[in-house]
Order: sequence, then structure tokens, then C-alpha cells
Amino acid sequence: MISNVQTIEKEQIKFLKFPKSEVLQKTKDRVNRLLELQRALILGNLERQKVKIVFADNGGYKKVETTVWGITDKSVILKQATLIPVQRIVSVA
Repeated sequence: MISNVQTIEKEQIKFLKFPKSEVLQKTKDRVNRLLELQRALILGNLERQKVKIVFADNGGYKKVETTVWGITDKSVILKQATLIPVQRIVSVA
């Protein structure tokens, strides 16, 4: 597991800078990430349940507890049109 994960508020995400590179090297891990994001979307929309998302910006690893409102090919959509690039997400729980 990753150490030195900084917990942030979702309102701070829009001020972060995200590199274009993929954080997960294995195809299996990327597939699992997509499945976890889809599960988070269902939990968010049906049950208003929050999930913990660990992601990497250009300053290191961050964690946010939030509701997932939508998923596109490239981004996860949170409240207030806040976006996290899918390729920068390490885990969803």
C-alpha cells in the first residue's frame, strides 16, 4: 500500500495539477479500478454513499471521501463539477 497519503477535501481538487501519465501499470489493475468506479457510481447515485478515492497529482498521493456522481472515459465526476482524471486514480474503496 502507498504511504504518505494526504487527506484533502473535495473542494481542493480543482486546484490540483494532474500529470497525463497512468498510475496503474497492470491491465488487470486498470480493469479493477473501472469496476470499483462503477460500483462507487451506483453507491453514490442510489444510496448517496461516499467512497474513499486515492489518487496521485503532481505533488503526491491524495485521498478524498466523496460521492461519485458520474464517470466518463477520462474523468470521475464529483459534486460541483469537480473532476479527477481516471488514469490518476490508484484505488477506490
